[in-house]
Amino acid sequence: MNNLKATKRETATSGQLNKLRDSGFIPGILYGGKDPNAKISIEKKLIKNILNSDSFLSSVLDLDLDGNKLKVIPRDVSYNVISDEPIHIDFMRVVPGTKIILEIPVKFINNSECPGLKVGGVLNIVRRKVELKCPAENIPEEIIVDLKGLEIGTSIKISFITLPENVTPTIMGRDFVIATVAAPTIMKEPEKPADGAVAGETEGAEGAEGAEAVAGAEGAKPAEGKEGGDVAKKDDKAQATEKKKPEKK
Repeated sequence: MNNLKATKRETATSGQLNKLRDSGFIPGILYGGKDPNAKISIEKKLIKNILNSDSFLSSVLDLDLDGNKLKVIPRDVSYNVISDEPIHIDFMRVVPGTKIILEIPVKFINNSECPGLKVGGVLNIVRRKVELKCPAENIPEEIIVDLKGLEIGTSIKISFITLPENVTPTIMGRDFVIATVAAPTIMKEPEKPADGAVAGETEGAEGAEGAEAVAGAEGAKPAEGKEGGDVAKKDDKAQATEKKKPEKK
């Protein structure tokens, strides 16, 4: 349980609010219950540590407002878009007997005792927060998931979790998954061709080129033979013509 001190403020304009922030305070509003809304301010250094925790928006705080102690729960935080510093916080009074819907963070324990993770499995987190309906006087700070003894292929569902008394999930009617212990994903590289296969392909290609060259050379011979045949025919015609000439007396 965290204790905070707050004071009432009378600031109204943006200039007054900026001056308040410059002096190290965060303006806020307190609402809920039968009392009217109250403008408050909290010293930044007093809330900075719990403000950055995952469970801040689901933690019940003891607020001391000018000596008046009451239980509150943070409902919203606004941040400066440039500096990312908190500039406003909304608090709601916790009224006993009422129920509040909150997103409760999930915490995983005993990772080192999980057989599935020991052999290389991966914890695949589906939900880092679970929305629960909680009694105002019994709000859990976190949901504990014990990984001890879980093997690869285990699906951790909401029924696996032991919730506090009268705390129920807002999703009803189905046993939804919070996380799984999954098998490791291994990227398999494509197999490289063997050196002999590469060499064989290269030799085959060279052999094919050689065969084409030989075929080309052999194909050239008939062309040479054709020229030779034409020359031989011309010689035969010439000889026949000489024979036909009459002899001179």
